[in-house]
Amino acid sequence: MVDDEATLLIRDVRPWGGDPADIVVAGSRIVAVTAAGAGAGGAIVVEGRGRLALPGLVNTHAHVDKSWWGHPWESHGGEGGTEGRIAHERARRDALGIPSEAVATRVLRESLRTGTTRVRTHVDVDLGVGLRGIEAVRAAGAALDDAIELSIVAFPQDGVLRRPGVLDLLRRAALAGADHIGGLDPSLIDRDPVGQLDGLFDIAADTGCGIDLHLHEPAELGAFSFDLVLDRVERLGIAPGKVNIAHGFAIVDVDPVRRRDLLARMAGLGVTMTTVAPVRMKQLPLHEFDAAGVRFGFGTDGIRDLWSPYGDGDLLGIAWQFARAGGVVRDEDLTRVVQLATRDGARFVTDEEHDLVTGARADVVLLDAENPMDALVRRVPRSLVVAGGRVFDPEELAQRPWE
Repeated sequence: MVDDEATLLIRDVRPWGGDPADIVVAGSRIVAVTAAGAGAGGAIVVEGRGRLALPGLVNTHAHVDKSWWGHPWESHGGEGGTEGRIAHERARRDALGIPSEAVATRVLRESLRTGTTRVRTHVDVDLGVGLRGIEAVRAAGAALDDAIELSIVAFPQDGVLRRPGVLDLLRRAALAGADHIGGLDPSLIDRDPVGQLDGLFDIAADTGCGIDLHLHEPAELGAFSFDLVLDRVERLGIAPGKVNIAHGFAIVDVDPVRRRDLLARMAGLGVTMTTVAPVRMKQLPLHEFDAAGVRFGFGTDGIRDLWSPYGDGDLLGIAWQFARAGGVVRDEDLTRVVQLATRDGARFVTDEEHDLVTGARADVVLLDAENPMDALVRRVPRSLVVAGGRVFDPEELAQRPWE
């Protein structure tokens, strides 16, 4: 690396709370991490002033197509439960302009402001919107000059088999480049778990896309769905990392022996999980997942949408919620949570390394914090965000949620 290659110098920061260093960027890539004061010059120089540097946050489970962020306050309405929320969303989404490029852009902009640089997002695919939501989300990513790297899940929120034509839409989405196709509670929504999962896995086997399944089903009913998913991954030889189970409440409902066996099988087949760390519920057991070798990541779920008025797009807040609700207090465990929210969560979006190292995409978040543990427990505001080598001031990205 020679000096004239550098386009950005992030000077005097502490990667992961370590010794002061300079991070040198050329284009969209980190080309050197040197002792502070030894970095090459750059067209742009960012003064870190000794701040903590972390890799960009990674949101592994979002719904950026259907927020009402940017609209006046929308009163929470409709009936409770999954079916009630689906019906309410279908009744109100057109009036709120959902889906649209503008809606998705506002959500992604807020995510970028809080340091998220990679997102796996579910996008509704149904008979009412077709594939229009996917087009809107891709356009929103382009509107931000692809500062946020996106991975798209074509998501059948209203069910798969009970709405004839949805499987065909999912196949079209996969053929058009969706990274994954989704599914939803095969027993409780479609009431045909074998039929739903066979349909989804047929598409995955034919097109090479992945599967990312919403699974809210509790206890042994949910564990039964886990078994059905794992059976198909094994039988079809689906590659590790191609199948994910989101939420997966059953994994914490079942007894420890049943959970141990499920985790061992998931690890052997490379099946992953994502969680939104729901409050007032048991959290995924950090040590059990790590001991088994099952990867999992954090997601925001919806952000001010027709399912819930909560959510602000801050992935660090979700990591804090997981740690606090799960009783995580030791330094090594708090650091592990930050790793899951950043470095290790990236595998849900990209196959490349995501860290403050030479060759990685230049995704860097600066925080006025002592170390990763301090940043997490205080939910420290982001001082500066670098995404793909471009510098963003969080204050300049700030927007009122109702405008």
